Amino acid sequence: MQKILILDFGSQYTQLIARRVREMNVYCEIVPYNKMPELTPDVLGVILSGSPFSVKQPDALRIDLDAIAGKRPMLGICYGAQLTADFYGGEVGKSSKREYGKAILQQNDTADPFFRGIEPDSQVWMSHSDSILRLPDQLEVLAHTDSIPVAAFRGRTGAFEKPVYGIQFHPEVYHTLEGFNLLKNFVLHICGCAGDWTPAHFVEQTVADLREKIGNDKVIMALSGGVDSTVAATLLHRAIGDRLFCFFVDNGLLRKNEYDDVLHSYQGMGLNIEGVDAKNRFYSALAGVSDPEQKRKIIGRLFIEVFEEESKAQPECAWLGQGTIYPDVIESVSVHGPSVTIKSHHNVGGLPEQLKLNIVEPLRMLFKDEVRRVGRELGVPAMILNRHPFPGPGLGIRILGDITPDKVRLLQEADAIYINKLKSSGLYDQVWQAGTILLPIQSVGVMGDERTYEQAVALRAVNSTDGMTAEWSRLPYEFLAEVSSEIINQVRGINRVVFDISTKPPATIEWE
Repeated sequence: MQKILILDFGSQYTQLIARRVREMNVYCEIVPYNKMPELTPDVLGVILSGSPFSVKQPDALRIDLDAIAGKRPMLGICYGAQLTADFYGGEVGKSSKREYGKAILQQNDTADPFFRGIEPDSQVWMSHSDSILRLPDQLEVLAHTDSIPVAAFRGRTGAFEKPVYGIQFHPEVYHTLEGFNLLKNFVLHICGCAGDWTPAHFVEQTVADLREKIGNDKVIMALSGGVDSTVAATLLHRAIGDRLFCFFVDNGLLRKNEYDDVLHSYQGMGLNIEGVDAKNRFYSALAGVSDPEQKRKIIGRLFIEVFEEESKAQPECAWLGQGTIYPDVIESVSVHGPSVTIKSHHNVGGLPEQLKLNIVEPLRMLFKDEVRRVGRELGVPAMILNRHPFPGPGLGIRILGDITPDKVRLLQEADAIYINKLKSSGLYDQVWQAGTILLPIQSVGVMGDERTYEQAVALRAVNSTDGMTAEWSRLPYEFLAEVSSEIINQVRGINRVVFDISTKPPATIEWE
């Protein structure tokens, strides 16, 4: 399978480079700069990412570029370009005219294949304090801006066996208006990638790989009702059929009717699945617990205990299926290591070692949007594919304070009104994630001629691409008024509704 390697030097945009390449139907992998694999025949090109470092720092991130340049087409972006110039004897340093933000790229050679179909004066996005002050003999200027003489360069004829390019701007961000086409020129035309890595191709190849990897063994997998685990299970089922054993746990913290609805959908898909009613077990363990981290850890521990019990009931299973996706993989091997823990993930702590299960992760090289595309190819129901992200601990972290069955019921009713109203109003697919939060306060209200002192809920709706940052959704006032009225009139025990207009950062999407 053809692929592009992206060497990560720690840029905040590295994942975005990969997403742009994947949008061309070309497979690519991100690897840390210091863990570059062998350049096997399937690697058709290499991209060097940007970095928060300067090549002039004593601890700058460096590699032997002779192992790449000349062996495969190479493109250095920002730090990657500066590293290339510096490595071959050029001069990089602080410029008197630093560039941040928009600039106009002026091409020195409009006939170069890198600029195929690109306007001669194109807007690009700069973000650098160092500049290339002088190119080495092996490189020549390809484009400039009003502020810097070397905005893009290429290898001189005869200097390298394969093309070498470097650019001082970021083609992967939308502010570089023709950035996607520049990357496409490099990936498709200069590297020669076919652009045939489609969902159908992925399904065909993955099913074949799973059959070879698993053989005649059996696999056990816990499903959450979400996109990732469902698509992963569907791929496994297509590969090994009923030798995949799935279970879906009702922890008492799901949305209204979700347990029955999702279980019914899974059975309609032909999956070999069992429902596990464990809600009273979760309620008992969570009784009186208000600290959000403690709640997360209790929920995670109980999931592991339930999983261990289900695994023992299927002792012939040798594999554990998981819905891990590519951002999780990238984070675990990033240049800087895993990020600081803001909130514990619901499965923190891992599975008991005594289970001795091999791990199989069919989606570990896909981004979330690619998972959905593969799901559509597999015929996964739209109800699951288009479902908003839902936290592993469920309503347990949307009930602020301690958890009781009555509070769960109250929140389920209010949340069902909100989500159903989003769907009936045509707003559900315009929002990345929405949910209702039960606040640990009561407030005074008036209903009829009587004074009330009841619960308050907050409505949350955000738009995002990957959950790392989020902007609150601008829902129409009329819609919010209708939702508020329905919740207060129909859910006995709630007399106040507020709308959360916080962004991430500084707030998080979930309240706990």
